[in-house]
Amino acid sequence: MLKGFKEFISRGNVVELAVAVVMGAAFSAIVNALVTDLVMPLITAIFGKQDYSTLTFTLNKSVFYYGKFINAVISFIAIAAGVYFFIVMPINKLNERSRTRRGLPAKAPEPSELELLTDIRDALTMGGNRGGAN
Repeated sequence: MLKGFKEFISRGNVVELAVAVVMGAAFSAIVNALVTDLVMPLITAIFGKQDYSTLTFTLNKSVFYYGKFINAVISFIAIAAGVYFFIVMPINKLNERSRTRRGLPAKAPEPSELELLTDIRDALTMGGNRGGAN
């Protein structure tokens, strides 16, 4: 039982996932501070409302806190933008540079629609000539 657990923990992807979770939590704290201290005051300067978390409406004695949802959406967009611009884009650029240094094309050329349809037709034709029921 412990041997299996040890093998599970020593896998590279489990360790990488643990590091990613820790880094994500740290990055989330930075982005939340960015949203709270910079983005929300900017939105307040534009729209004049200071605290969106208190925005509510009541329907049949049920209170809906849509302001908290607005804050969560803004935080999500900020986190997604941060991850894309500070992690995904730089890694894609590094991968592209490393491919060009090795003499490989930056990206494989995309097949045309006609080529894809031809491949599908050929695959269907070959599948029908196997001599068995389809």
